Amino acid sequence: MQKTELPSTKTSIRISVRDLERFAKSWLLDSEIRQLSPGTIANRSLIISKFVWFLKQNEIAECGTLEVREFLAYVSNGHDAKEGRFGNDSLRRKVKPSTVHMYFARLRTFFGFLILEGAIDVSPMEALRPPVCRPDQIQPFSQEQAERLVNQAKRSTHPRRDEAIVLFLLDTGVRASELCGVQMKDMDLQGRRCNVLGKGGKVRAIYFGRDTTRALWQYLKESPREPEEFLFVSDRGTCATDPLTRSGLLQLIVRLGRAAKIEATRCSPHTFRHTFAIEFLRAGGNIFSLMNILGHTDMKMTNKYVALAQADIANQHRQFSPADRLRGSRR
Repeated sequence: MQKTELPSTKTSIRISVRDLERFAKSWLLDSEIRQLSPGTIANRSLIISKFVWFLKQNEIAECGTLEVREFLAYVSNGHDAKEGRFGNDSLRRKVKPSTVHMYFARLRTFFGFLILEGAIDVSPMEALRPPVCRPDQIQPFSQEQAERLVNQAKRSTHPRRDEAIVLFLLDTGVRASELCGVQMKDMDLQGRRCNVLGKGGKVRAIYFGRDTTRALWQYLKESPREPEEFLFVSDRGTCATDPLTRSGLLQLIVRLGRAAKIEATRCSPHTFRHTFAIEFLRAGGNIFSLMNILGHTDMKMTNKYVALAQADIANQHRQFSPADRLRGSRR
């Protein structure tokens, strides 16, 4: 009697690095076809290239759960490597938990794509628990620190540009990528407003005050722009109209922070975003307006600013309680 072979129930959870590279290109093409934002595509490209680099660097021919786990551990601890993380001697600082979580999330999306493409049957991420990602403690600039940063910008190599950048960040709460992507055609200086391209390719309007408008006028009077040119240009580009990059912006803010002797607060473009949100709420701004200004899709992130602003209000009340002060005067 001929034995009937049952269909195999074995599932594929591993993929060769060669095939992984090939499907990575398809994943990025799929991202472009689906009209994902340039920032999302660039982030996906960066993370998958780092993943492939790690596999090749360790002479791994086939990838599964163990290799993904080893890669995530390397992302977390690679700063201790002799040559620096990803072979870059300048990457010697420990990454934030949110960075490891971002790598995890991007790889999970990528392996989900591989399942849809039929490259594997089961994602190697299924056996992995996501990294713990505790929210950062939001520490905004104080008013005195913000003033010192503006003053240092006025004394920099490019004072008109740098003053305009610092005031624009402080006055609008834009993300670094949004500031770097602003073109002249997006600007309405008379209306004191600007359109920015946010996450998910969504365009929103942001607004700024008189001092920021004045700084922008002074900057553009010194360095005029065509409508298709970027508002803020790099001082290290190959030509005069090369846009300021996120890396260049971060380096600028770090330099200004050092010159202003700011040590207790992290000097980064995102700290300006925190500062804008907190000051907006302290001044009585509406939480729903803040959500729209910042480009949040839900209240989760906005509520973090609310909690910090309310804690500040509570502290101010304890310090300046009218009844307590009255009682003190009666003693």
